[in-house]
Amino acid sequence: MEINRYYRMREDQVPSLLKRATAKNNEAISKSVFSIIDQVRKRGDDALLELTKTFDSVTLSSLFYPPEAIKEEGELLDDSLKEAIGIAAKNITTFHQSQKINHQTIEVSPGVYCWQKSVPVEKVGLYIPGGTAPLFSTLLMLAIPAKLAGCSEIIVATPPQKDGRVDPAILYAASLVGIGKILRVGGAQSIAAMAAGTESVPKVDKIFGPGNAFVTEAKQQVTSLGCAIDMPAGPSEVMVVIDKTSDPAFAAADMLSQNEHGNDSQSILIVIADDEHKGEEIADSVEQQMEIQLQSLSRKEYIQSSLGHSHIVVTCSNEEALSIINAYAPEHLIIHTQDFSALESRIVNAGSVFLGEYSPESAGDYASGTNHTLPTSGFARSYSGISLLSFTKTISFQRLTSSGLKQLGPTIVEMAQYESLDAHAKAVIIRLDRLGE
Repeated sequence: MEINRYYRMREDQVPSLLKRATAKNNEAISKSVFSIIDQVRKRGDDALLELTKTFDSVTLSSLFYPPEAIKEEGELLDDSLKEAIGIAAKNITTFHQSQKINHQTIEVSPGVYCWQKSVPVEKVGLYIPGGTAPLFSTLLMLAIPAKLAGCSEIIVATPPQKDGRVDPAILYAASLVGIGKILRVGGAQSIAAMAAGTESVPKVDKIFGPGNAFVTEAKQQVTSLGCAIDMPAGPSEVMVVIDKTSDPAFAAADMLSQNEHGNDSQSILIVIADDEHKGEEIADSVEQQMEIQLQSLSRKEYIQSSLGHSHIVVTCSNEEALSIINAYAPEHLIIHTQDFSALESRIVNAGSVFLGEYSPESAGDYASGTNHTLPTSGFARSYSGISLLSFTKTISFQRLTSSGLKQLGPTIVEMAQYESLDAHAKAVIIRLDRLGE
C-alpha cells in the first residue's frame, strides 16, 4: 500500500493536494439525470415504478411503504441495536434542541422597531442511501432536527431492497422519531419526485441528504424547479492531524474509516514533526498500521481504491499545518496532537472537528449528537453542516411609529432620490405630509 507523500509542501504542490476525487463521465451523468427528471415530471408515478424496476430490479406494488409495516418490521430489529439507536437519538435531540434561537425586538432608533421570527420550512424531503450501506444514522441526523423545527410534512425517500422491503434499521429509526411517510424509491428519480411532485408524492420545498453521483447531480438540477437543497455534495473526506505523541493505530483507524465510504472517498494525514526524518518515521508507522488493519476489514476493496487519491503531508509547525487545513477545508477534521487546543482556535474552514485521541470521527457519524451531514469538496469555506437552522427560515419584521418615521423619513427620502427611485421616496413623503412634516 502506497499513499502519496509530501514534505514541506512547495507552492506548486498545493493544487494537487487540494484536488478532490470527482465522478468520471460527468457529462454522461448529467444527461442521464436530466432524462430521469424529465420522465418523472411528465409521467409521475408510472415513471417512478418503471425506473425502480430498471435500476433496482424491483417491481413495486406501491410507492410508499405501508405505514403499519414501518413500526411492525422495525420492531424485528435486535434489541441491542434498538438501544444504540435510542441513545444516539437522545444525544442528537439534545444537541439540536439547544440550537433554537430566541429572537429579540430591537429599537434601532427612537420609534423604529425591528425583529425576526424563525419559522419551519413547511415541506421537506430526506434522502437516505440504502444500497451497500443503509444509512439509518442519516435518517436520525435529518429527521430529528426536521421534527424539532416543526416541519409540517416530512417525506423519507430510500431505495428498496431486492424484495421491495426497506432495511429494518431505517424503519425502526423512522418509527422512533415519528416518520410515517417512506417513499421506497431511490436515485435521481426520487429526488425528481420530491422536487416536482407526482400523483402520490407531494412536492417539497427543500431536499436534504447524501447520495451517489446521480443523486448529487439530481439535487443540483432540481434547484431550477424552485426546490432548495441542503448543500452541494461530493465524496466523503477526512483530514487527520498528528504529532510524535499520537497513537499511530488510532490515526490509521481514522484514515481507513473514512476511506470505506466509497472508492472516491479521500483521507489526508498531516504529520507535524520537528524534522523530516522524524516526520517520515511517524508517517511510516501510520502506514504500517493501516496495512495491518486493512486486512480484516469487510470493505477492503473500496478502501484500497480510495487510498489511491489519499495523501500524507509532513509539516514542521502548527502554522504550516493550519495553512493546509484551512486551504483544504475538510469535511471532517481530527486533531490528535498533544496541544490540539492551539490549533482548535485557529480553524476557520472545516465541517466538523474532533479533538483529542479519544474523539474518533465515528462518534460524530453516529451518536455524540453533532450532525454528520456536512459540506465536502472544499465547501466548508462557505457552507455549514446541517443544524436545526437548516430546517427553518427567518422572517424579518419592522414597525415604525409616527415619531419614528418623522425622524427616519428624511434619511429614506434622501437615499431613494439619489437612486432615482421616486416612488420609494413618495411612499415616505406622503406619510410625512399627513403628519404635517
